[in-house]
Amino acid sequence: MTFVANQRYDGRVGPKAKGSVLDSASISDAERRRAPRVLIDLKVDYASEENYLFAYITDISATGIFVRTTTPEQPGTHLNLRFRLPADPARQIEVEGEVIWVNPYRPGAPDNLHPGMGIRFAGLDDDTRSRLLELIRRFAYLS
Repeated sequence: MTFVANQRYDGRVGPKAKGSVLDSASISDAERRRAPRVLIDLKVDYASEENYLFAYITDISATGIFVRTTTPEQPGTHLNLRFRLPADPARQIEVEGEVIWVNPYRPGAPDNLHPGMGIRFAGLDDDTRSRLLELIRRFAYLS
């Protein structure tokens, strides 16, 4: 896991490239930016109806995550997400999420540095929300 010192993330994942897929039901930039994002490099396991994969979370907020992957799911896909707290690997956070937008992998495209998917958390209970906020505070403090 890596930490990026003294940087706040504004939620952008690089320039909006031609060919990026944005679902018509996607949330607005203003809504997406309501919650401050923190850079992170944390392994996440995710499952949909047809797939069980792992990738890396590159930023996190109280409302969602960006998962770096060359094989993003389609917008609207619901996922089960699991990741472990770095300070306590025995504790795991398991949440539901929905893919809101994707930056598809385009080999050779110079503006395609960050392929992946933006995922909004769904149906968080109080305990899970509290653990997520604790994780975010820890990473924000370290950066």
